[in-house]
Amino acid sequence: MTVRILLNSIFLLTLAAPMTTMAQKTPETSDYRIVGYYAGWTMYDRQYFVTDIPADKLTHLNYAFALISDTGEVMLGDEWGDTQFPYPGEEGSTGLLGNFHQLQLLKEANPHLQTLISIGGWTGSAKFSDAALTPESRERFARSAVEFMLRYGFDGIDIDWEYPTGGGVAGNIERPEDPENFVLLLAELRTQLDAQASQDGVHHPLTIALGSGRTAYEPLDWARIHPLLDWINVMTYDMSGNWSQVTGFNSPLYDSVPNPPEVSSTATTLNDLLALGIPADKLVMGVPFYGHGWQGVPAANNGLHQPFTGPAGESGSFDRDLVANYLSSSEYQAFWDESAQSPYLYSANSGVMIAYDDPRSIVMKANFVREHGLGGMMFWELSQDTDDAALLSTIYAALNAP
Repeated sequence: MTVRILLNSIFLLTLAAPMTTMAQKTPETSDYRIVGYYAGWTMYDRQYFVTDIPADKLTHLNYAFALISDTGEVMLGDEWGDTQFPYPGEEGSTGLLGNFHQLQLLKEANPHLQTLISIGGWTGSAKFSDAALTPESRERFARSAVEFMLRYGFDGIDIDWEYPTGGGVAGNIERPEDPENFVLLLAELRTQLDAQASQDGVHHPLTIALGSGRTAYEPLDWARIHPLLDWINVMTYDMSGNWSQVTGFNSPLYDSVPNPPEVSSTATTLNDLLALGIPADKLVMGVPFYGHGWQGVPAANNGLHQPFTGPAGESGSFDRDLVANYLSSSEYQAFWDESAQSPYLYSANSGVMIAYDDPRSIVMKANFVREHGLGGMMFWELSQDTDDAALLSTIYAALNAP
């Protein structure tokens, strides 16, 4: 079954509305934010370029990533790809080139679209603690972030500190005062963005990416944080992987039964955040456009919640190749876990289990967003979708259905 056939069947069965009816709203009239991350390095390894982005189905695009210099200022993550690479027809041109120039052209063609520069990321968060340490360092960081935003034509700033509560990449600089300094850093950013807005008459969004585990959000002072932010991109994924004790779901909507105690769910995280007093419309649910796989998985329970010997494939991650190489393969059987509202694949022959999101699970998540009055959906990341943008199309149609 192709992705497009599967997508259409899910729409008909779950929403009982034709595609023409569901797509009436446009991004500029959407009631919900649809936030997609574009990873700059995908222009190299996947040949996925800014010109490939289906911007007509996005309200916001986050560019990943800008980094932090040794002096605590925002700097380019990839000077060549970001600002110098000549797209076809630009050979010999001077001035701004690369992905940043193409983002400007993309916005011209899609006036509803806003772009945010995302700073940090999993491997780029080592220097946040230093940048947030003192009033002087916070002012310097914020000033450089706003200057970067203006210089390259972005509309806002997305802070992806993984994590101010600790537990990021080994070697990250971490301090006990990071949670408090995180609040102060956001306050300085908000002050400087508002000062810029008073000059140009344009509101500049400030957002963050937030981890889905309780250790990532419970220690933070949300009463002071959420008023500073336009919305929060909640990374409700990576809840199971090759670091887990048993196989599970990458991004289950609800707890899977039986559910290993260390595994959370999308609903659990978002309900926790609501209980912490964060306004519902500031919470944007994260959806992964990739899955996690395990090998050496016994056949009990069709591979779910079972021990394993290691990650499947080269890295344990699967995305756009799932349809061609796994969903269409007779070797793999597709299962749907009713409690988690999530699909997975299992091959008894190879002992491989793969947990992922598909149009059906995404529709369930979009329904949750609508029922709880959340602010929308975010996903990581654009190059991992199918060639016909089946997953993004599902988000767009499901959020904007009558």
